[in-house]
Order: sequence, then structure tokens, then C-alpha cells
Amino acid sequence: MATLTLNGRPMTLEVADDMPLLWAIRDYVGLTGTKFGCGAGLCGACTVHVDGKAARSCVTPVASVDGKDVTTIEGLSSAGDHPVQLAWVAEDAPQCGYCQSGQIMQAAALLADTPDPSDADIDRAMQGNICRCGTYNQIRAAIKHAAAVNTVGRDGEEVSA
Repeated sequence: MATLTLNGRPMTLEVADDMPLLWAIRDYVGLTGTKFGCGAGLCGACTVHVDGKAARSCVTPVASVDGKDVTTIEGLSSAGDHPVQLAWVAEDAPQCGYCQSGQIMQAAALLADTPDPSDADIDRAMQGNICRCGTYNQIRAAIKHAAAVNTVGRDGEEVSA
């Protein structure tokens, strides 16, 4: 069991402590934007934010998020207008779309920490997120687009430059 804040809402997850956060989010809370990919934390499809940092929810036990703030793709922006989400659309980044929620969450965490990332910063931050369709060039362009449009704070809060 864990008490946490999920997408801004305090809640208690009455599940086994060792249950992966991914399954608690999807099966018990009913938020299905976070995807199952590999189950080993290697592909990034399940990326969420835990206290503002990107985390692989498939290998994060529920007990480890007790008392923490967790944000899923549904909580990144209730209107779908986070700068990274808008840049994804503008740059036509998704193809099949399966990995995109994880890609977006990883990119949002990158931009929160590094508002004007270099190509090397993008490569380093995104290397663990796999896109089956190979849209890496569009993903990079979307990250650069979001960085150029706004200075982005954690989980969509705008900060002054």
C-alpha cells in the first residue's frame, strides 16, 4: 500500500508493495496512457515522472513511491497543451504512437532540467526510449521545437528565463 499524489490528486493505492507502479496506474487507477513495453525498464514506453524525474514504472515498485508525486501522461497537461505535446504534433513525431507517451514524458523531464538541450543532451536523455517506427529525427526536432517555444518547468509549469 502507498499513499501518493497522482496527477495532482492525493490517493492511496491498496495493492501489494512490490506491484510495479505501471500496473497500479493502469489496472487499479484506470489510466492507460502509460504503456507496457518490455517489463524490464529498457524501452521507456512506461515512463512517468516521480517527483519530477523520469522513471520507468514497469520496474518501480509501488512501495517506492509512497509519499511522492507521480505524474503520468494524462497529468502532464489536462488540456494536452504542454509545450512538448504541442511540439510533438507540430513536428509530426508519432507514427504508430505506442511509445509516444513515454517519449513525451522523458522529453518533458529533460526540458525541465535542461531548457536548451544540445544534441548530446537529447541523445543522452532519450537513449533508453525505443521507437519501433524509428521516428528519432522527428522526436529530436520536437524536443528542439519545444525548447525554442518555451522555457518549460517541471510538469508543464512555465518558468521565467
